[in-house]
Amino acid sequence: MKGTSHLAIGTAIGAAAAAHYPFSPRSAALYLAVSAFSALSADLDGPSMLSSRIGKASHTIRSLLLWAGFITTSILIYQYFTLGVFYPEYTAASIVMFMLGLLTREGMIRNTLISVIGGVFIYAALMWQMYWLGGLGLFIAIAPWLKHRGMTHTAWAVILWGLMGRGLENQLQLPGIMTVATLGYLSHLIADTLTPAGVKWLYPIYKKPFKLR
Repeated sequence: MKGTSHLAIGTAIGAAAAAHYPFSPRSAALYLAVSAFSALSADLDGPSMLSSRIGKASHTIRSLLLWAGFITTSILIYQYFTLGVFYPEYTAASIVMFMLGLLTREGMIRNTLISVIGGVFIYAALMWQMYWLGGLGLFIAIAPWLKHRGMTHTAWAVILWGLMGRGLENQLQLPGIMTVATLGYLSHLIADTLTPAGVKWLYPIYKKPFKLR
């Protein structure tokens, strides 16, 4: 299912929570933000709405590596043949840069950038002793390297997400955040269950996907 559909469902859950619980602009914004983010997070295991801008950045980085390596290597080769000057360390660095751009896939760069963001969250969690944030950081750091519709699309991931939601709810002292986070994440899996590929809810214990047509 498309990211826009998941986002619409998550937003609807957040709006329902804002109407159900005592209303304030702060609580409504938090319900909407948490539910929308939760509804999209399962797709961090591949290209998605959450990682689209990072995907564009990874394309730019790869292009920069290619062109910077090519240009600097060309300049160094020109200097060697015209001036007789050779810089082995600069030449090696330029060739490595060019080879990284040539061999590194954009997906790998994107995954690395997302994992770095997760690492920042983990560091912040350790600094501020926010364990739910550490769990979120670990999820963000690991998810990009997992198989699409694998572990992030399971009942175990829903439970883990609910526990992180409870930690956020305890910190904010705002009732319903855990429920909103869990329902938002759960909505993603239910929506994907309606697609032809289905969802492996009990992976890796039971590896066949569940489908509802």
